[in-house]
Amino acid sequence: MEVLVSRRRTRAPRIRSLSALALGTALTVPLLTAAPAPTAGQYTVTALRFTVQAGDRTCAIDADLYRPAGVDGAHRAPAVLATNGFGGSKSDGTTDAIGKAFAARGYVGLVYSGLGFGRSGCLISLDDPRADGAAASRLVDFLAGTRAADDGTKADFVTQDGEGDPRVGMIGASYGGAVQLATASVDHRVDALVPLVTWNDLAYSLTPNNALGAPAVPGAFKWQWTNGFYLVGEGQPLTVPNLDPSRVNSLGCLHFVTRACETIRTLNSGRYPADRTRRLLAYARSVSPVSYLGKVKAPTLLVQGQADSLFNLNEATATYRTLTAQGTEARMIWQSWGHSGGTTTPAPGEFDLAKGNLETSYVGRRVLAWFDRHLLRHPVDTGPAFAYYRDWITDPGRAYATAAHVPALTETLYLSGDGTLVDSRTKVARGSRSYTNWPTPTSHSESSLAGQFGVPDPGPYDTQGTYLAWTTGPLTAPVDVVGAPRATLRVTSPEAARVRGSGDAADKLVLFAKLYDVAPDGTQTLVRRLVAPVRVPDVTKRFSVSLPGIVHRYEAGHRLRFVVAASDDAYFGNRGTKRVTISSTPEDTGVLRLPVVR
Repeated sequence: MEVLVSRRRTRAPRIRSLSALALGTALTVPLLTAAPAPTAGQYTVTALRFTVQAGDRTCAIDADLYRPAGVDGAHRAPAVLATNGFGGSKSDGTTDAIGKAFAARGYVGLVYSGLGFGRSGCLISLDDPRADGAAASRLVDFLAGTRAADDGTKADFVTQDGEGDPRVGMIGASYGGAVQLATASVDHRVDALVPLVTWNDLAYSLTPNNALGAPAVPGAFKWQWTNGFYLVGEGQPLTVPNLDPSRVNSLGCLHFVTRACETIRTLNSGRYPADRTRRLLAYARSVSPVSYLGKVKAPTLLVQGQADSLFNLNEATATYRTLTAQGTEARMIWQSWGHSGGTTTPAPGEFDLAKGNLETSYVGRRVLAWFDRHLLRHPVDTGPAFAYYRDWITDPGRAYATAAHVPALTETLYLSGDGTLVDSRTKVARGSRSYTNWPTPTSHSESSLAGQFGVPDPGPYDTQGTYLAWTTGPLTAPVDVVGAPRATLRVTSPEAARVRGSGDAADKLVLFAKLYDVAPDGTQTLVRRLVAPVRVPDVTKRFSVSLPGIVHRYEAGHRLRFVVAASDDAYFGNRGTKRVTISSTPEDTGVLRLPVVR
């Protein structure tokens, strides 16, 4: 099926390079100078089917080819390859918007439904490079002109860097973001990546343990997010009827690969014995960028969302640091929107995939510059190493600040025995305070899927006697926190100490650290509704906690509040009742460090 799409003008589009991006200072970024809008033109959309080998499976892939008018063997253009987020398809309104947006700007677009979604075949394999990456690589073969679609269609009009090597970039969000890194790890012909709001390590994403140095211990199971997506995946044959037998798994669950099913069952069981835990973590990491980033050489523009409790800013930071440390060109942007609160409502002026507002948004202009540089090979500036959105700036043109790197931890506060946060050890009061968890959750941060379905979500709360809080005095000037705060704690819990030798990680103490902003009238706001689940490695020793990254201004007159809570209803928590005591003396107390930008 071929459809001719008119885009106002009938002559072929001429691809324009983006004007050089101006570098901002550490605190402000001037308006980026946008190039005039590209000449709009026509493009055709052709539905294609590919039968590909994806690891040990043969899969049918449903795709749409977007071909700008005037692009042919004598007038070639680079290509943009994209696929859907979890539960979507090539036609879901966001994915097809990518094809339309880049075809209108002169790029060849190939947009496809990921394995197990839409009308593509095979089981959902969580963006495994051995399956999803291999399948995408076969589509790169098509763009190279070395393989045809099932109906014989060949692409002999894509710019080539060499025989069988097409000029191709990838862009997409969430599930459509991780697949880019998976593809680039198995196919070095990919020239540029733009992964938005995606993960670094699914073991951390699904069962986060924010205790530093405890990678072998699963944290608190993020049951709402995980089971929500599991049900979406299992329902695919019903929501998108498809009789392809390759989409059905007869070994325990309906629509996922077997090891993904085993992982879900283990997490939902609430029991984490050593053998099953090792298998769980090993599998989750094997399909995650954390395990294969060493093979990724394509220049990568990472875009992560501040409003995201599924894949928080720490995930993109981990990916960014790995890529840059190994010499892979990378940039990172912390935009406003992510999975939490709904991804369809970006802040005013923010990049919106569904709208394709590339020229009129900061992130969109950075994306155009990235592809300008790496696909069109125009000598444009791709912008600063790091940029972040500031929601306290009302002018969209000034909302982004830039820096050469993610800010370091610069400010230290101490947990005083009287419940205050103080700036010197000499101000720490001696004292001990305790809480005890209940059999049911007593704290609420979010209803994780509320934003996805547009339903109300109660405000965050903690129940008296099940948490401890430390609060600063009123701030005399605004304080901008940009990055991941870090706390170092020592707790006492006799019940947790008695089960130290248990072979089941679920017996270990679980707690939840978080930051509130307290207004002068006493109203408190949980910053971005983010919490840091911790399964304490050894309750007899001090441990450090990396909280999720934030970008937040504490206004003058407000107070910063650090909370350690016994539970959170979006996560699985403690098994059994455990009393926790935190003591403070000037010589030995908890510490909270903040990345403050002045």
